[in-house]
Amino acid sequence: MALIECRKLTRTYQKGTNTITPLDALDIDIEEGTFTALMGPSGSGKTTLLNLIAGIDTPSAGSLIVGGVDIATLPRSKLGQWRAENIGYIFQLYNLIPVLTAYENVELPLLLHELSAKERHRKVSAALELVGIADRHDHFPNQLSGGQEQRVAIARAIVSDPKIIVADEPTGDLDRSSAGEIMGLLQQINQELGRTLIMVTHDPKTTKYAQRTLHLDKGKLLELEAAIARGVAAHC
Repeated sequence: MALIECRKLTRTYQKGTNTITPLDALDIDIEEGTFTALMGPSGSGKTTLLNLIAGIDTPSAGSLIVGGVDIATLPRSKLGQWRAENIGYIFQLYNLIPVLTAYENVELPLLLHELSAKERHRKVSAALELVGIADRHDHFPNQLSGGQEQRVAIARAIVSDPKIIVADEPTGDLDRSSAGEIMGLLQQINQELGRTLIMVTHDPKTTKYAQRTLHLDKGKLLELEAAIARGVAAHC
């Protein structure tokens, strides 16, 4: 059984009198421990899918089963706790709190868990060490480079040992050198820690770090449509 199973997953919303459908009856399986890249033009449904998997948004129809739990059916009161226990989120623009140090930013997710200060310190220190920024633990975001800020954001995403890490354009605001370092770090986290990683990207160069690339367009999976078309052609 796949870790993530999307069945007829659909997301719609109203914009004036128009119905917008970012995801249209999508079927996708994502295996545990894999690194998947999501590509497609703007408006193709990539970030919508990411946010649904992360429990930030809720489907309009279909099922979304993660680790045996259909999170589409979870009430808001339980969804937040599920997200805290299972999801680490990496943002393009880091989303660090400017008045907190690197250490304090990484510690934030752990405040949602029943941990002692000693245990929080152990986890934060290990996460900062893993991403190679332990020597900047007392620096504020405005004292860090973009690549260093993203390393802090990655440490924050992994510190609570989530099953799934989702990344929305994690290198979109970085220069080529820093982007390569961040992608290497994400690949390391996937391979050495065994975390399931799902990344939205517009940059084809970053997909070489992933084991699988899915292409979305207008809320549909292009590979599936192509396979169906090939099957129809073969029988003509």
